Amino acid sequence: MPRSSPLLPSSDNHPYSKSEKTKKPFLSSPHTSRTPLPLIVFSTFCLLIGISGTIFSLLSLSRNQSTPVFRCGRVHDTFRGHYLSTSHNQRSSNINGVAGNSLDRPKFLGFVGILTEIDSVDRRNALRSTWFPSDPQGLLRLEHATGLAFRFVIGRSKDAKKMAHLNEEVEKYKDFMRIDVDEEYASPPYKTLAFFIAAFDLFEADYYVKVSDDIYLRPDRLATLLAKERTESRTYIGCMKKGPVITDPKMKWYESQGHLIGNEYFLHAYAPLYVLSAEVVASLATSRNNSLRIFSNEDVTIGSWMLAMNVHHEDNRAICDSRCTPTSIGVWDIPKCSGLCNPAARLKELHESSMCSKSPTLPPDEDDDR
Repeated sequence: MPRSSPLLPSSDNHPYSKSEKTKKPFLSSPHTSRTPLPLIVFSTFCLLIGISGTIFSLLSLSRNQSTPVFRCGRVHDTFRGHYLSTSHNQRSSNINGVAGNSLDRPKFLGFVGILTEIDSVDRRNALRSTWFPSDPQGLLRLEHATGLAFRFVIGRSKDAKKMAHLNEEVEKYKDFMRIDVDEEYASPPYKTLAFFIAAFDLFEADYYVKVSDDIYLRPDRLATLLAKERTESRTYIGCMKKGPVITDPKMKWYESQGHLIGNEYFLHAYAPLYVLSAEVVASLATSRNNSLRIFSNEDVTIGSWMLAMNVHHEDNRAICDSRCTPTSIGVWDIPKCSGLCNPAARLKELHESSMCSKSPTLPPDEDDDR
């Protein structure tokens, strides 16, 4: 009976269709009495490759077959990637405390993006030593406690050394959402738009919050603000302001397209901290390329979009407190700085104050004092 080649299927699994009568007789020769050594080595090598491939396939199938979606194009959530890659039980599809398919966008009351730059390592470290958790488990506990997801939002750099340091930080803390923008060239309004689009793609939230990396924040009070019942589905929450349009190129906050606005700005929120409802962000995320006008300053740009969308402007001064109070949500040195002055030091200084870090979420009711 002829020997079957290791590269072809055997006759046991695939019966030959011709009858035995039509088969040609096998003619033996003196050279077929001994199998050549190279053929044995080659056959053994192929057999080992086949066995290895089979074992790898079986191991892959034995794992959870729901590959977590935490990437959208060149945008991805490093925390979710870390958490789901290390979870092989029910928690892998239960990242936000609600049972469901891990392929879905996780659902939160709010998604909070702390926009930061590649060189702002000292600010991020200061935040991680104050109100922002310094490890993945702490970040997960904060999500469960508040219903809010928090990530540092950052783009990319053409500087290989900077990217190497950033990758090390990402690997260490797993608390970034990386977006597809060039940090050296993207203007703040453009980066902010990229953030909202990426956040909407990766997370399902009732509200999306933009925070600068030089703000002292009370996450518990922010969650209380977002949980408030509202009748308007298109909402823009922030510390609202108006002011004269700066048309002098030598002055700070110069607006190159000021002639389109007039002498005074329309109502808009300060840029370091503001909130957009899901319906508003959905409109931004589905807008066509270059259909939104980009002004020189982020706050004016966002304000112009909100004016066009006919949203409800909700002014909340607790978002822009200059000192910690029983009701403050966001604290920064307004109007002296567009955030905290010397943020790395001021963040730690504020956190050491009991009024900033340990005061109750809600102020005591007057009735309780009677």
